[in-house]
Amino acid sequence: MAKAKKEVKATIKLQAPGGQATPSPPIGPALGQHGVNIGQFVQQFNASTGHLNGMPVTVVISVYADRSFTYEVKSPPAAVLLKDAAGLAKGSGVPHRDKVGTVTSAQVRDIAEKKLADLNARTVEAGMLQIEGTARSMGVEVVG
Repeated sequence: MAKAKKEVKATIKLQAPGGQATPSPPIGPALGQHGVNIGQFVQQFNASTGHLNGMPVTVVISVYADRSFTYEVKSPPAAVLLKDAAGLAKGSGVPHRDKVGTVTSAQVRDIAEKKLADLNARTVEAGMLQIEGTARSMGVEVVG
């Protein structure tokens, strides 16, 4: 006899700092309204993302009818990885006029390879084009 599937009551999508999540907003209120044990989630999330050292990541949480949950951690946003590669605090306010930094094609390829599972691209080259577009919209030039 096949095991019955649990009924998904809610799906929550949040951004949280890897390895440094706390029960404060936005995590606490989002999980609390669905009756999830917030402390248990924070403990499990921090244990599985400790290697990220506070880098923001997207987490998709599935909450079931019996208040249990599962979660999936996505890769960090492309903008965060680009700022890290270029050594920037933030992107440009006027990206098509004011350029704030540069990244190499090799760095773009590395970012595309990290994010390939989360991008809607089939090849690394197509992923690179998406990452280059994000860089353009941030005022970061791609050289080499």
